[in-house]
Amino acid sequence: MGNNKKKARNRQGLQVFTLCISTAMVLILLGMVVFSVFTAHNLSAYVKENLTVTMLLNEDVTDSEAQQLCDNLMTKPYINSLEYISKEQVLKEQTRLLGTDPSEFAGTNPFLASVEFQLNADYANNDSIKWISAELTKLPDVTEIRYPEDLIESVNSMLRKISLVLLTLAALLLIVSFVLINNTVKLGIYAKRFNIHTMKLVGASWGFIRKPFIRRAIVLGFIAGLIANIVLAVGVYSLYQFQPDVTEVITWQVLAVTAVAVMLFGVIITTICSWFSVNKFLKMKAGELYKI
Repeated sequence: MGNNKKKARNRQGLQVFTLCISTAMVLILLGMVVFSVFTAHNLSAYVKENLTVTMLLNEDVTDSEAQQLCDNLMTKPYINSLEYISKEQVLKEQTRLLGTDPSEFAGTNPFLASVEFQLNADYANNDSIKWISAELTKLPDVTEIRYPEDLIESVNSMLRKISLVLLTLAALLLIVSFVLINNTVKLGIYAKRFNIHTMKLVGASWGFIRKPFIRRAIVLGFIAGLIANIVLAVGVYSLYQFQPDVTEVITWQVLAVTAVAVMLFGVIITTICSWFSVNKFLKMKAGELYKI
């Protein structure tokens, strides 16, 4: 008798372990998609905010006037960052590149001062840049606005496609995750279908019968979520060791949202699946339990 009980406990422990690991593996995949979606959003903003727009200034503008212009630009909602490049800086750079001083031939500095600025992500598209250019060219010290129109359109098009693919993948994986976790939980409850029927025969309410299964599902989902988060954290840490610059797009907010999402998905999905699985067996008659 003692050996039978020990074997039953070992079998039950192995079953719980298998359920937990199986659920954790599904949650790892789900967490990777959630992580990818939010990282892609940050990557999109990072790429857009590193596109440079060049504003050429009048030939006779002074450094103080240019600095005043820069201060005024920084108050605009669409400016993320900017840098003033004086005529002397341009001449020095061109002299270094050409190996000779162009001003010696021209008799004067032939280059124009400029302001290079990066836009906030929401404004980094051709439609917004067009009206921004129209607004800035009205300023008396500005002669021309230059920006890589084709590159901006290409970047935005690519980012839209990537976002659509990731969102579609996230929706599909959520459905697949629910099905896989549901089957995993159902197998665990299937082994106890006769216990459920016995409790029903002795007059236990459905709520009373469901309670231990729901509680077990919550604990299982929490542990599986914790395991999944540990695996994901190790993966992110390894990625950081390989490429430290990933902190530009993998922020603590992304990590926090991913971790919370994995935990919530783990608990909520296992709880819902457990609820429906127990209800399924509660509705069955004794004869039906032998046929499944």
